[in-house]
Amino acid sequence: MRKRNSDMAGKASIILQHLTLWDTGEHISVRLPLASLATDTRKAATEDASGPALLDDDGALRAAIQSATRSMAAGKAVDVVVDCSAYTLAPGLCDPHVHFRDPGQTQKESMTSGCAAAASGGYTNVLIMPNTVPALDGRRLHPGMDGAQDVLDAGFDSVVDYLQHYAEFSGESLPVRYELCVAASTGREGQVASRLQDWEPYLRNGGSDGNQSTETHPIVAISDDGAAITDGILDEVAANARQAGIPVVDHCEHHDSGVINDGRISRKLGVPGIPASTELTIVQRDIALARRTGQHVHLQHVSTAAAFEAIRQAKRDGLQVSCETAPHYLALCDEDVLEHGTLAKMNPPLRSAADREATIEAVRDRTVDMLATDHAPHTVCEKAQSLLDAPNGIIGLETAYGVCHHVLVDGGYIDDRRLIELMSVAPARLMGEDTADVDSLLTVGESTDSSRVLDLRQGNARLASELSILAPGERWTIDPEQFHSRARNTPFASWTVTGRPMATLIASSFAFSRIPASRISTRNSIESES
Repeated sequence: MRKRNSDMAGKASIILQHLTLWDTGEHISVRLPLASLATDTRKAATEDASGPALLDDDGALRAAIQSATRSMAAGKAVDVVVDCSAYTLAPGLCDPHVHFRDPGQTQKESMTSGCAAAASGGYTNVLIMPNTVPALDGRRLHPGMDGAQDVLDAGFDSVVDYLQHYAEFSGESLPVRYELCVAASTGREGQVASRLQDWEPYLRNGGSDGNQSTETHPIVAISDDGAAITDGILDEVAANARQAGIPVVDHCEHHDSGVINDGRISRKLGVPGIPASTELTIVQRDIALARRTGQHVHLQHVSTAAAFEAIRQAKRDGLQVSCETAPHYLALCDEDVLEHGTLAKMNPPLRSAADREATIEAVRDRTVDMLATDHAPHTVCEKAQSLLDAPNGIIGLETAYGVCHHVLVDGGYIDDRRLIELMSVAPARLMGEDTADVDSLLTVGESTDSSRVLDLRQGNARLASELSILAPGERWTIDPEQFHSRARNTPFASWTVTGRPMATLIASSFAFSRIPASRISTRNSIESES
């Protein structure tokens, strides 16, 4: 019976029909293995599942797969068929800028909730920023250090090790991959550069000893995000990055006082303003660093017209400078603080309407290389404080694709293909990853379907099995109460947008789905009848 079931498993499949390939427009099908599903993420991890447990918002896909699995156990091969008409198959979305608050502030977000939010937003990979507590700086921790006890209690002596082994000690099978951005300074205090020897072994290439790293979550960038790298250590940080072969990723803004953008709105509200020059000063400094050293410098969450113009010139000069902006700088300006209050407070602040238009233009003319959410969770109580006292930041993983599609594609500034480049291909490249050339992996379709097929039943190419299924034409209303994140601090509640992630695939398995029951059916496996 065991061999018979194994034969059935080899014949039964999940078949995704009528998908549109993101870059060519070709209609294709995808075949996935019919794998048994764990009932929850903890069971998936402890049973050594080959892929992540399925996070299924609708429940329909899980039910269909479980039904087909029962049929397989009874000796009957049954395929699960998903009608993906009007859905797009794209390389998994990749976010180069998230804050998961774990360890140290898990009342705001945890690795588990943050990864669930990412999967819900269509992401298959994210880059975790170093402002954890303690900081993600590679140093060994000792009892009594601020925030160290949670890490030590988990059995680890550094934040890097804690995050390397999170799934193992927590018993969670996380639905996205993640990589790490190491702190530029010890403790993120800006005084002393973090020590290369503390974190070099965690690099993807294994560091200077030339040995290939075995780490699942390598360090791929260096930053003190939340604050600009300080002048006093900038050159040393750049030297460490150059030796490590990773980009300097800088929070390109610095101010000592201020709450929101300096201008009419700050004066109307009677709060201190943050001038646009606070961004330009750091951008110009970092461009000079790239010019002086040849080091790749990536500028985070750029938000002002003057900064974009400086970046344009740096690119014309052939410098190794790249930049990102965030959905909120495309969709909002400082006038929106009047309506949303602290839910529109972030760092850098929302800028003027003219700066917002300049940000959109920088995306349109390709000055902006990629889009990042700067996902920054906070509790309801924290954001309920006054504009002066509430912390900076909003969440964005579960709204980014819809908001960006609404503003940029529906607005006529870019097309769907360019949006995927901005949200997947370019961020992956920054993180040292390649994205799949799906076209090269397609085979001739079967007699029942003349489209070409991406067959992932044999684990065909790891990157080709990290994919997002998107519904660019689906209209939906953002409801924070449906978020997987622990946080609710978004200004986009009740926005109606077009473009929604429907599913993600990792390791040839569904990691997330909200595909409705109306699109899912089962049938006798064609292969079992041949």
